[in-house]
Amino acid sequence: MVELVGAGGIGQPRTSHIEAVDPLTVTDMMEQLQQGYMASVAATAGCTMELISKDKWGVDAQLIRPPQTALAQETMVFAQLKCTTQTVPDPTKDFFSYQFSKRQYFDHMVKVRSYPKAILIVMTTPPKQAEWTQVTHDGLWTRRCCYWAYLEGVKADSKVKKPTVRIPTKNIMDANALAAILDKIDRGESLNG
Repeated sequence: MVELVGAGGIGQPRTSHIEAVDPLTVTDMMEQLQQGYMASVAATAGCTMELISKDKWGVDAQLIRPPQTALAQETMVFAQLKCTTQTVPDPTKDFFSYQFSKRQYFDHMVKVRSYPKAILIVMTTPPKQAEWTQVTHDGLWTRRCCYWAYLEGVKADSKVKKPTVRIPTKNIMDANALAAILDKIDRGESLNG
């Protein structure tokens, strides 16, 4: 279960501590890195990731699993993608905290949806951009990873401008996790727990 941690205030710009290749494009590059990660996870799970170009409903992508037959329905989940260099999740702890930069992003994730459901996907990366990936003969390695959370129904006081939530460290977003999420949606089960 994901829960609200507390209120957030106005702080320093979120990129001031990043050692960027180009400070003018670093947030775009963080977005691009996460999109590549999620596209790879979706492909491994036999799904597609379709980016949503207009930010109207607080979601950045839809992850879609094709139907097994021509008469069956595909299964999908909306995803809000966030990338941060401000935390290093400790796998020995049950959760890490993530603070939304705007209240509206939180509100879009907590509202009740019949279908499709929506999940928050938070990617953590090192503050040094040159360390985000490493290539060897064995493959492309992405430093750190994505975690997911289902926030539907989580409450926060209306005065809180930048809510902070707890993201379970067990919720690593990989192909198995994506398949399990879509299986639960297919069966009409809750994504909590």
